[in-house]
Amino acid sequence: MITFTSVAKRGGGWLPLIGLNALIGSAVTLALPTILGRSVDSIIAGTGYTRWLIIASAAIGLGIVASLIDAFAGAACVAETAAWLRHRLVRQVVRGGPDGSRGFETGDLVTRVSANANDAAQAGPAAVTAIAAIAPPIGSLVLLALIDPWLAAAFFGGVLLVILVLLAFAKRTADVSLAYQETQGRIAARLSESLTGIRTIAAAGTAGREERRILSLLPELHKQGVVTWRILARSGAQAAIVGPLVLVAVLAVGGVQLVAGHITTGDLFAASQYAVLGAGLGTLTGVIGEIARAKAGVQRSAEVDAIATVPHGSLALPSGAGHLTFDHVSVVADGNILLRDVNLDLPGGLTVAVVGPSGAGKSVLAAVAARLRDPSTGHVSLDGVPLQAVSRHALRRAVGCAFERPQLVGRTIGESIAPNAISPVRTLAAARATHAHDFVSRLPDGYFTSLRRAPMSGGERQRLGLARAWPAERLLVLDDATSSLDTATERQIGRTLTEDRHHRTRLIVTHRPATAARADLVVWLDHGQVRAVAPHADLWNDTSYREVFG
Repeated sequence: MITFTSVAKRGGGWLPLIGLNALIGSAVTLALPTILGRSVDSIIAGTGYTRWLIIASAAIGLGIVASLIDAFAGAACVAETAAWLRHRLVRQVVRGGPDGSRGFETGDLVTRVSANANDAAQAGPAAVTAIAAIAPPIGSLVLLALIDPWLAAAFFGGVLLVILVLLAFAKRTADVSLAYQETQGRIAARLSESLTGIRTIAAAGTAGREERRILSLLPELHKQGVVTWRILARSGAQAAIVGPLVLVAVLAVGGVQLVAGHITTGDLFAASQYAVLGAGLGTLTGVIGEIARAKAGVQRSAEVDAIATVPHGSLALPSGAGHLTFDHVSVVADGNILLRDVNLDLPGGLTVAVVGPSGAGKSVLAAVAARLRDPSTGHVSLDGVPLQAVSRHALRRAVGCAFERPQLVGRTIGESIAPNAISPVRTLAAARATHAHDFVSRLPDGYFTSLRRAPMSGGERQRLGLARAWPAERLLVLDDATSSLDTATERQIGRTLTEDRHHRTRLIVTHRPATAARADLVVWLDHGQVRAVAPHADLWNDTSYREVFG
């Protein structure tokens, strides 16, 4: 579980280094007023001032070195923590499967993993810096007490006022920081939606309306930003007022004590410098702001980290050709019944078409068969082993999936077909079997063509998606994966699937009667229930069945 403390601890060895340099800086800060005070007394006395000036120069040099090391260590700590957090969140999203991230909009999810994770990574350095910043005022109080107790009393009263200002600032800025990050995520989510459907927006001529929809949240973001700056300005003004009061109080008491002969001129100089340190607590508003942003980032990252991962078993699959069974499978989502008590026994090696009207549950059935989602009740087995008991590696080696709109990943066309770096021979075989080789071979760089720059139609993308799924050993699940193909290519791929020499089970969601006709069996779904399981020719006599295909 991700918490502020757990993220801060990821700083590891950098945090002690940051803390050490902060302490060195604090020690130098506390020592300089005394050293300079002794220098003033030595100058007035006319002897020994050279030694004190050398000590002051050495202390200043040490402070500069500590500041440089602190800056480097802080940047390195944030970078390493952000990398760890992003890796963890991405792994959680990926292992959560399609259902895991269903509650997050894409743009908001990207914002959490990128920008908010970087904010959260500031937790360690900001916490150490805040703790270290307390040392100078406490040290100043102690050293003032050693010089004169009345100086310490005047200093303590002023510092209490500064602390009250900081506490009020911390409370107000925490809520605003979270609201600001959430609004940023919502803007990113709307932008992501628009980029996904940019062609539709352009074709409909609604670019202006879409722009206004995305940017309609800017006033809210502006409002939160203004509130943040007002809080910062108010706290800064309060600190700016209280700070000089601390200095005036200490100097006034110090002047009286100097006239009375209780302290020296150097003591008064040192006291004035310690008073400045106490007043400097007001500059902690920046550090407190970082902590508030880090807390908000941690909270938003923790919500992603809470995504439940899809559990996998440890069993291997016995030998078989992909015998697929559904045993009283039901799927319920948001109160809607998507599949109701589905019972199927599909022998291995067959081509099985899944048909039905829109909303019948075809894609849900395909997703359950491929274990892209789990049933609410019942279970699905492959060659006698429940899918939930099969190891991740064995499952993904046995089952391949292709979709209507495949998301291709990788740097090149070849990587999009074989993301797991299978042999070039198998990559070529998969491309040839799905007729993707026909257009890939015509590209200037062939399989090494950049995926981002490759000009592809919807049908060509589908062929690459089919090629990626092709190496599956037992079960191919194709969810309308040939809908964008031209009739000739679809017929060729349909023949390849029907005459599959690997004798795997092919579960094909389709809207085309020709595809259903080539299948060995048809599963006819209607309102989440199996209406019939039979060959296409037997079902074609039913008028309701023919209406499924329009």
